[in-house]
Amino acid sequence: MGQLRNVPFFNLNSITMITAPLRSLYHRDLNKLKAEIEAYQNEENLWKIDKNISNSAGNLCLHLIGNLNHFIGAHLGNTGYVRHRELEFSLKNIPRAELIEKIESMTIMIDSVLSQLPESEMDKEYPLIVFEEPMTTGYFLIHLITHLDYHLGQINYHRRLLDI
Repeated sequence: MGQLRNVPFFNLNSITMITAPLRSLYHRDLNKLKAEIEAYQNEENLWKIDKNISNSAGNLCLHLIGNLNHFIGAHLGNTGYVRHRELEFSLKNIPRAELIEKIESMTIMIDSVLSQLPESEMDKEYPLIVFEEPMTTGYFLIHLITHLDYHLGQINYHRRLLDI
């Protein structure tokens, strides 16, 4: 594996060669999520909403925890996780330490699931119809990392706008 400006170089010509890069990206971005949650100067501001900002950083964090535990943990890793999506947006004032603990355990779970997932599974159909049509597991894992990054950006802006 070569290096380009300290970024791992991966052969993306085949979808079956993506497990290692996905593990690296999930690890990197979940650590960024943890850092964003830790960066709030006032813990109460994690739960703050304002005018056109309807989701707090705390709720976005809970949503990502539920989403990834459900789609990766339960459906690919058979962890037994049961998702309660409505609570991801209705729970409030969960202590920061608990959010951090959930992010850390989820990071370990995702790495474990992906490290045990045979590369051949990437080209197979994901075991659940999430959108209107079936998709491969590899495609859906890429979708999930982009979903994580979308909300990670929202959390970053939330912190910079409302943690004052």
